[in-house]
Amino acid sequence: MNRNTETIKIKQKKQGRAKQKKWLRPRHRVFTFLGRPVLAALSRLMYNIRIDRFREQGNRQYLVLMNHQTAFDQFFISVAFRGPVYYLASEDLFSKGFVSSLIRYLVAPIPIQKSMTDIKAVLDCKRVVREGGTIAMAPEGNRTYSGRTEHIKDSIAPFVRSLRLPVAIFRIEGGFGVHPRWSDVRRRGKMRAGVSRVIEYEEYKDMTDGELFGLLSKELYVDEAKADGFFYHKKSAEYLERAMYVCPACGLSEFESSGDLVTCKKCERSVRYLPSKELEGVGFTFPFRFLAEWYDYQSDFIRTLDLSPYAEAPVYTDTVRFSEAIPCKHKVKIADEAVLSVYADRFIFSHAGGLSVYPFSEITAATALGRNKLNLYVGGRIFQVHGGKRFCVLKYLNIYYHAVGEKTAAKGVSHAEFLGL
Repeated sequence: MNRNTETIKIKQKKQGRAKQKKWLRPRHRVFTFLGRPVLAALSRLMYNIRIDRFREQGNRQYLVLMNHQTAFDQFFISVAFRGPVYYLASEDLFSKGFVSSLIRYLVAPIPIQKSMTDIKAVLDCKRVVREGGTIAMAPEGNRTYSGRTEHIKDSIAPFVRSLRLPVAIFRIEGGFGVHPRWSDVRRRGKMRAGVSRVIEYEEYKDMTDGELFGLLSKELYVDEAKADGFFYHKKSAEYLERAMYVCPACGLSEFESSGDLVTCKKCERSVRYLPSKELEGVGFTFPFRFLAEWYDYQSDFIRTLDLSPYAEAPVYTDTVRFSEAIPCKHKVKIADEAVLSVYADRFIFSHAGGLSVYPFSEITAATALGRNKLNLYVGGRIFQVHGGKRFCVLKYLNIYYHAVGEKTAAKGVSHAEFLGL
C-alpha cells in the first residue's frame, strides 16, 4: 500500500466518523437548563416583557415560527420552551472567531445564508428533526423597520411541509415600541411574547402551498404602526436615519437625529418621534402619523425612481469598512476605510488597494444585517459593508433591488415588490 492510498483511507475514516456525529448533544440540554433562568431575568430587566410558558409542549418536537422585532427574540423562545431549541441563524453569526465557536459548542444553531436559497440549511434542519430536535426561525429573515411584519418568502410553505412537524406560531408584541431596529436604546414600555397557535401537520398536510403560505403569513402578522401604548426615552428618534432617507418635501435626502428629533439635511425641517410612536412636524404639518406610513411612502418613491441620471453620478456615497466574509469561519479585511458609491447599475468601493466594482448583474443577492451592515453575494463570495453609526443600509439595499427589479420584471421576477426586505 503506497502512502497516497493510506492517506486517502485515513481521510475516508475521518469523514465517516464525522458523519456519525450527532447535531444534538447532551450539553445543549444542560446549558439550556442552566441558562433559562438567566435569560428569563435578563428579558424582564431589559425589555419589561411577559413571556408565556408553552405548557402544552410535552415531549413533542415543533417548528417554531416567530415574527422578528428585536435582537433578543430568540431568547424569548428559549424562555417559553423547555429543552434545547435549534435556531436558524445568519452566517454572519458564525464569522466571529472564538465567540462563534463558543456559540456553536453550547447551542449549535443552524447556519443559513440570508437572501439566498440555502440547500445545506434545509438538509441540516431535516437532520435536526430526525434526531428529535425542535427548530425555530423567523420567516421574515430580517427585523422589521416599520413596526409591521415584513416580507415573507413563499418558499416557507414547502419548507414547513418537508419537516412534517407541528408549527408553533410565536408572536412577539411591543418589541417595535420598546426597541426599534434603527435605535440603540430601549424604551420604557411593555412587551409580550408566547405561542399564539399550534398548527398540526394533519391540519396543513393537504393544503396547497398557497393556502399554507397564506395561513402562516396571517398568523405571523403583527402591526404596531398604531398608538397602542407609550414607550419613553429621551433619545427616542436617535439614529432614525438608519431607516429613513426620503423626505416628503425633498425626495432623496439624508437625515440627522438628536434626542427625539430627526432633521432633513436639505430642507432642515424636523420631525419629533413621540412616546406613542406617532410623528409630529415641528412648526409644520407632517403628512405621516406613524413611521410605517413614511416607510411605505419611501418604498413607493424608490419603486418609481428614474435611475438613468445616476449612470455616471452616484446616488449616495458613504465611508465604510469593507471585508470579505468567509462563511462560518471569519472575515478578511479589505479596507478599514473605503468610499462606497451606488450608481444606477453598480456598487463601487474606492480604497487604498484600488477600485472594487460590482455590477448589479453580477450580484446574486443583497441583505441587511443588524443596524448598519450590508452583505453582497457575488459569484459564490460574500462581501460585507459595515457603516458608521448613522449609516443607512436600506438606501443601498432598496436601490439595488429596484434596479434589478426593473430589469427582471419582464421575466416575472418581482424583486422590486419588497425592495430586499
